[in-house]
Amino acid sequence: MFRSRLTAIALIIACAALAVGCGRGGTGGDGSQDSSRLTIVAGFYPLAELAEKIGGQAVDVVNLTPAGAEAHDLELTPSQVDAVLDADLVLFVGGFQPALEEAAAQRGEGGSLDLGGASDGDPHFWLSPLRLAADVPKVRNALTALEPTRERQFQRGGSMYGAALSTLHQEFAAGLAECDQRTFITTHDAFGQLAEAYDLRQESIAGLSPESEPDPARLADLADRIEQLGVTTVFVEPLAPRGAAETLAREADVTIAELDPLESLRPGSDDDYSSVMRRNLAALRSGLVCR
Repeated sequence: MFRSRLTAIALIIACAALAVGCGRGGTGGDGSQDSSRLTIVAGFYPLAELAEKIGGQAVDVVNLTPAGAEAHDLELTPSQVDAVLDADLVLFVGGFQPALEEAAAQRGEGGSLDLGGASDGDPHFWLSPLRLAADVPKVRNALTALEPTRERQFQRGGSMYGAALSTLHQEFAAGLAECDQRTFITTHDAFGQLAEAYDLRQESIAGLSPESEPDPARLADLADRIEQLGVTTVFVEPLAPRGAAETLAREADVTIAELDPLESLRPGSDDDYSSVMRRNLAALRSGLVCR
C-alpha cells in the first residue's frame, strides 16, 4: 500500500512537471514569455498600445522604439530582426520605418499588417484619434485569425478601445471648434492629419523628417505669416531639435509651446496615448485661443 502511494505521488509530480514544461499556459521559471500568448511586434508606441488594448492578456507586445528614442531613426539590431521574423504579428507603418518594413518583408505573405495607408502624404495618422480608431477592426481581425478561440476577448478589447478613442475625438472636436486662430506652426510636418480632422491648418518649419534642415526662406515666410495671421505660438516637440523653432519664435516675438507627435513616450513617464493627446489638445487650445 505504501509503495502504491509513492508510485501515485510520483506520477502526479511527473504529470505536473510535464504540464509546466510542455503546455501552452504558464511562464517558465527562467522568466520566459507565456507561450499561450501571441507575440506582437510593433514599430513604435501608438501601434504597441493598439495591440495591447485589443489583445489584453492574450498578447505579449514588443515595442521596437524605446521611450525617448526617435521613431524615424529606427535601426534594428540582429535580435530585433529575429523578433520580427519570429513574431505572430508585426504592426508597422509603410514608409515610416524602412528598416522594420524591410525585415517584415522577409516574412513573406501574411503575419504583417501595414496600418499606414498614407505613403504619399503625412504618415502620422495616429494623431487623429478617429483615424487611429479605424485601425481597431484591422488589428482585432488579425488577432482573431491567429487565435479564433479568443474572438470574444478581442471583440471586447476592441470595442472598449474604440469607444475611448471616440470619446477623445469628441473632446478634440468640441475643444477646437471655436478658436481665434485656425493656423498653427510646428517643428516638422507631423500634424497634418490632426489638422485635417479638426479644420485647422498646419504650417511646418521642416518637412516630414524632424531632422530636415529648414530653408531660411521658409523661416522668413513663416515669420511674415505669423504677423499677418496674428499667430501667438510656435510649437516644438519633446525629441526634435528646437533651434529653428526658437529662432522663429524669437524673431516673430511669439510664445513657445510643446506638441508631442507621439512617436515614443518620454522615458520614465506614466503617460499613454490618451494622456499625451489630451496634453496636446490643451496646448492647441491655448495657442489657438479657443473658447
